[in-house]
Amino acid sequence: MFLGIPDNIWVALALIWSLPWKGVALWKSARNRQPAWFIAVLLVNTLGILEIVYISFFQRDKN
Repeated sequence: MFLGIPDNIWVALALIWSLPWKGVALWKSARNRQPAWFIAVLLVNTLGILEIVYISFFQRDKN
């Protein structure tokens, strides 16, 4: 229990936060043909941090 909130609630909040970020990052890395990023995002769980970094800084430009 952290801050009076049960552990299962924290796990649910972590899933709700990280799954959309992971989905978008996986989709963008696959569309941009960046297999190294795809594998890294798929295997490393950082609660959305790696995904946000990829989406913000490392995805290829459309131009």
